[in-house]
Amino acid sequence: MRVLIVAVGRMKAGPERDLVARYLDRAVASGKPLGLADFSVIEFSESRASSADARKTEEARAIRSSIPEKSVVIALDERGKSIASEAFATRVAEWRDGGKPTLVLLIGGADGLAAELRQSADLVISFSAMTWPHQLVRIMAAEQLYRATTILSGHPYHRGD
Repeated sequence: MRVLIVAVGRMKAGPERDLVARYLDRAVASGKPLGLADFSVIEFSESRASSADARKTEEARAIRSSIPEKSVVIALDERGKSIASEAFATRVAEWRDGGKPTLVLLIGGADGLAAELRQSADLVISFSAMTWPHQLVRIMAAEQLYRATTILSGHPYHRGD
């Protein structure tokens, strides 16, 4: 199963981009034997439309165009449900075992994701009720993808209770 992070907002070169790359490189290495591959990021510039609704609509159009057919879609949104890392890893394995070709994690821009993206997602997850900058959300998403691979492979990186 291919794994994509689709994000609104471009990350500049620097420690945040380096950290995302480090976690995704680790996920590639540990995910390959598990049937999880091509951990990558597709990013779009934020819309310059004059209203929040127009920006979200424009960004949603770009996001939708990058989601491969038959993908499992997870929207990252502060209104989503909180899920433990082990439960997240289990869901990833279930989708992989169910033959889903691609897992896509969506990260919205400054105004968040359009309602139709949240409503059509297979799962809406929140890392917190707080609002986070897209750079930090991208780091957290990449880390949780790597953590999922370690949980599924029994690697000691994840030391849950």
